[in-house]
Amino acid sequence: MNAAPSPENSATAEPGSIYDAIGGEAAIAACVDVFYGKMLADPELSPFFPGGVGIRHRRHIATFISEALGGPQHYRGPDLARAHSGHGISDDHFNKTAGHLAESLTELGVPDDLVVQIITIVATLRPVVVTPDLTSAMPG
Repeated sequence: MNAAPSPENSATAEPGSIYDAIGGEAAIAACVDVFYGKMLADPELSPFFPGGVGIRHRRHIATFISEALGGPQHYRGPDLARAHSGHGISDDHFNKTAGHLAESLTELGVPDDLVVQIITIVATLRPVVVTPDLTSAMPG
């Protein structure tokens, strides 16, 4: 007797999704590996990962990206705003990170139009990842 499939295992990607267009789960996993290689090699960004990037963190990111691109996975990791608060992530850090992601996707053969779409999706995370500039909120 077969067990009923879990919702995570029986879900399918959205038809015509970016997730499918770039190659699904295997492509996302490869991208995460290349991406974190770039992040850890970047002298400005690597201090955000003093212990490196473990398998759990990589899985969270892969799941998050997969869901954002129309894949069947459902992110259940830490709240992004809470996970990034207090780290002092600037717009420049965010831009460099997005650049490493774009480079990773390009290296893996993702067409330029899809890279642009993916980076556009990632850009929506800026408000929850970047530490607000408190001086701009102070009265002049």
